[in-house]
Amino acid sequence: MAAGKTSSVPAVDRAFDILDLIARSQKGLSLPELVEQSGLPKSSVHALLLTLLRRGYLHRHGRSNRFMFGLKLFSLANMALSGVQLREQAAPFLQGLVEKTGLTAHMAILEHQEGVIVAKCEPPGIFRLATWIGKRMDVHCTSLGKALLAYLDDGEVEKIIKEHGLPRHNDNTLCSRKKLKDELARTRKRGYAIDDEEDEVGLRCIGAPVFGADGRPAAAISLSGSTHQINGANLAQISKLLLETVKFLSESLLLSSPPPQP
Repeated sequence: MAAGKTSSVPAVDRAFDILDLIARSQKGLSLPELVEQSGLPKSSVHALLLTLLRRGYLHRHGRSNRFMFGLKLFSLANMALSGVQLREQAAPFLQGLVEKTGLTAHMAILEHQEGVIVAKCEPPGIFRLATWIGKRMDVHCTSLGKALLAYLDDGEVEKIIKEHGLPRHNDNTLCSRKKLKDELARTRKRGYAIDDEEDEVGLRCIGAPVFGADGRPAAAISLSGSTHQINGANLAQISKLLLETVKFLSESLLLSSPPPQP
């Protein structure tokens, strides 16, 4: 059936009307303002707002009680604009890392206070990590997550800690705000993060950020393996290879980015 002849879903239309109104506002809108400007019943607006809040598309400012865009909308926009390009550009880099190290390579982005795996490349063999594209991970105990966190400003890190917490996965997990921030400082100094059995006992990972044109981490890439595969004897060699790779990928992203609008 042609799109022009298919009826729209009223509830979806109303939800987008709400989003359009908030997009045009500079400081968000309160429930009474949205009711007035939309012309919809208060009960309908309230139900729509609750749904959008629960799905992460909106958030409510505590003091002003105004509704504003949530991180999920921004992440969806970023993924739509650059996600496919990023995965395509990263694929040969991940494959190269796997061939040179025999380890599993992952790429992840920060989405709604969690790391989300968007690409994975494995070496041949029977050893397989229990990871998959789309898997969500805590950021405080994974090398991918810490590589992304380390280059956010302190306010963003505090917000993530406050809202998501620091859940313990095992005795190695960093569950202290101070210990985590100390580790993020070490990550910035050496250029890469380490997950030393903090997420899963027996596994060790090294992760480093891939920077976008805006100077912020667009993603992070990690190399993962058992504690026998990544150890004190080869850590320096593996981390050097990883840092060289993310540097080249960051430069590739910068060259392919559209010029800024005048």
